[in-house]
Amino acid sequence: MKTAVLLVSVVLLLIASGCRPAAAPVTVGDKPISINERRTTNAPLPPTKPFVEMSWTRSDDRVQKLGDLAGKAVILDFWATYCEPCKRAIPHLNSLIAKHGKDNLVIVGLNVGGEEDRIKIPEFVAKTKIDYDIAWPEDALTSFIFSERSDIPQTAIFDRKGRMVKKIVGFNDQIQAEIDATVLQALATPAS
Repeated sequence: MKTAVLLVSVVLLLIASGCRPAAAPVTVGDKPISINERRTTNAPLPPTKPFVEMSWTRSDDRVQKLGDLAGKAVILDFWATYCEPCKRAIPHLNSLIAKHGKDNLVIVGLNVGGEEDRIKIPEFVAKTKIDYDIAWPEDALTSFIFSERSDIPQTAIFDRKGRMVKKIVGFNDQIQAEIDATVLQALATPAS
């Protein structure tokens, strides 16, 4: 009988010790933890290089940097042909160029749809009548813009000095008004 009580006690003790919560993870090092190179923290990482040095490749294979557009407000619109909110944003972006003029505001549509999307762009541009340049962003720019969220469209608005005023995700009537207000703020910044 004593053996049975002892055996039952040991089994209950083992079961009880197996149900304890796991210890909290311990971070070793000063870099954010990542899983499959995706960070697991929600704090935005700083850009890997200054904004003015971030670049994109235009459809004519010319590389352009944000710094090349000094003195102008800039909208970098990250989009893809299959993205419905991206398609709805195009007429509004066209209207911003018409309203503010290409001498004051530059818009660059940065396609992030991948190689399969790239071949669809010429027909898409002709159909939608995009009034601004289409290009493909460098990895540093893409990584920074999508560091917090991977949704598209993402619209980054820069002032005349090349400083990011705001990054906006998505497109609807409320976001349209937010883009308008941010563009006015970017245009109001003196170039020097």
